Amino acid sequence: MFTSFLLAGAMSLGTPAAAAATDPVRDATAKAMPQLMALYRDLHANPELSLHEVKTAAKLAAAAREAGYEVTEKVGGTGVVAVLRNGAGPVLLIRADMDGLPVVENTGLPFASKVRATTDEGIESGVMHACGHDTHMASWVGTLRNLAAMKNQWHGTVVMIAQPAEERGRGAKDMLDDGLFTRFPRPAYAIAFHDSASLPAGQIGITPGYALANVDSVDLVVKGVGGHGAYPHTTKDPIVLAARIVTTLQTLVSREMDPQQPAVVTVGAIHGGSKHNIIGNDVTMLLTVRSFTPESRKQLLDGIARIARGEAIAAGVPEDRMPVMTVKDEYTPATFNTQPLSGRLQGLFTARFGKDWVVEPKAVMGGEDFSRYWLADQRIQSTIFWVGGVSKAKWDAAQAGKGTLPSLHSAEWAPDAETVVGTATEALTAAALDILKR
Repeated sequence: MFTSFLLAGAMSLGTPAAAAATDPVRDATAKAMPQLMALYRDLHANPELSLHEVKTAAKLAAAAREAGYEVTEKVGGTGVVAVLRNGAGPVLLIRADMDGLPVVENTGLPFASKVRATTDEGIESGVMHACGHDTHMASWVGTLRNLAAMKNQWHGTVVMIAQPAEERGRGAKDMLDDGLFTRFPRPAYAIAFHDSASLPAGQIGITPGYALANVDSVDLVVKGVGGHGAYPHTTKDPIVLAARIVTTLQTLVSREMDPQQPAVVTVGAIHGGSKHNIIGNDVTMLLTVRSFTPESRKQLLDGIARIARGEAIAAGVPEDRMPVMTVKDEYTPATFNTQPLSGRLQGLFTARFGKDWVVEPKAVMGGEDFSRYWLADQRIQSTIFWVGGVSKAKWDAAQAGKGTLPSLHSAEWAPDAETVVGTATEALTAAALDILKR
């Protein structure tokens, strides 16, 4: 069962504190694992892209309805809200995300996805749960079933949400805009987990405070004056201008930001030109911009606009051909884990799994729109935690310098799903029972 890795890893990480004793939460989770793993394999083999999670949502809604929850579908698009009321008490929101990514799977798993679909941008691609959302959903189902079976151990209301379009930074906003906090019980607490490609399988990571970054996608159209490649003096070359902008952008983080404020500006793509001897009229640059605080975010975005315009002026580009910058609406705000909930869960998980199995990772520059639930009402206590997914064999090999680990979003990311689902289901259930204890 899912505890097997934890026991096998005892030599390096120590034995989980609860592994030797009978425990109702662990026992219920272990009993459910065959069904949960069957669900995981089905979800993994049949991923759906952001905003298209129709069949996925139907499966999760059916599981919640079967467990006795009041289920509402199509919230914020394909979102599912499942409510279980159990008398007076706090309201707890537990979230899982549903969407896959346009990635051709290369894991070699017997149930690997062979699904192909066309993105909203018109690109045909394979589809894969390369971020582990399938483990999130299986654990969500395991948790909601555990809580339904353990109603005598808690009081209050559980709001289980299956969220679309996390990868697009839209799903949480869409559900909130569709009345998540007005049509359904407003939570006092919100929890979630994410599988980790940088922690050994079964290890839990909680980062108090800022845990994940603001994420902005920026389109920058650099305009020039085109012409013949043999007569560059008659043109304003947008490719040269774009190259200058790329170089100067590097000084935003290195020379303008406080060195103690993490920030990233990456130019992920440049598209321009059509032929060897033609200087085109424009170049499109695609940027990702990462920060933590609202002030840092504004400084970076304002800096990009200033640098692009300044370089264009220096190149002699006419005023009516200045660069055009668009900040995409797929903005993901930074994720903030509140106190005292983060510390409370650290203590709870340490007592349950053992001190070696709970760590405090550094904040990362990845993004997660789980943050929006707290931002919509900052009275909410909110925490998202990591559950390690790297199998023991791969972890040991990487630590010995004999291999590298694929990251999240990699075509080769295949978490130790049984350990992730088992650990996360137990952790989410235990957290819910503690928050809603009688």
